Amino acid sequence: MTVLITGANRGIGLQMAHDYAKAGETVIGTMRRTAPDETGIRWEQLEVTDPKSHAALALRLDRQPIDLLICNAGVYLDKHENLADGYDAEMWAKSFAVNVTGVFQTVQNLLPHLQMSHAPKIAIISSQMASDTRAPGGSYIYRSSKAAALNLGRNLAADLKDLGVAVGIYHPGWVQTDMGGGNADISVQQAADGLRQRFAALCVDTTGCFETYDGKTHAY
Repeated sequence: MTVLITGANRGIGLQMAHDYAKAGETVIGTMRRTAPDETGIRWEQLEVTDPKSHAALALRLDRQPIDLLICNAGVYLDKHENLADGYDAEMWAKSFAVNVTGVFQTVQNLLPHLQMSHAPKIAIISSQMASDTRAPGGSYIYRSSKAAALNLGRNLAADLKDLGVAVGIYHPGWVQTDMGGGNADISVQQAADGLRQRFAALCVDTTGCFETYDGKTHAY
């Protein structure tokens, strides 16, 4: 199996890349600038906000089939903003460029490579903060962008089902990463292990699912 993971140079993305490679899978990891010193992974440069970068990656991959595309790259820029004078327009634009448009362009440019697989899958890392059942206020930009990513995944699932491409959307848990912080609930390894199980179970019959890393169906 060939797995391509965006934003694979750190956190959950790096752990999944390492684990898939250790399991003997072909792993392509993307990063913006510097690749980690991680063996068994083919590193490719990708700036998910740049259409030319997407096109260049697709060209470099030539006719490489992709069995599992994990759209993991994401940002959380408004963690410490306040409603009185925060959340500037540029922060909104940057967040949506990565968390939403970046996901769409990744799928759009790599769809021909997915169609070369006999059972292609797309996994979109969203968040439980995307759900309207988890709306306690604050983090307006991140919540909105992840909700948009969830909606995007659901619509891609509908459009790609007849092509045999399964699409799943996932909450990775509150993870002890640079984004999640040291007080988060679970380790990077726990998140990666759970997500890999979810991706393995994904199929056309379950396309459009919104699940947590530990296998629970999440409300939209």
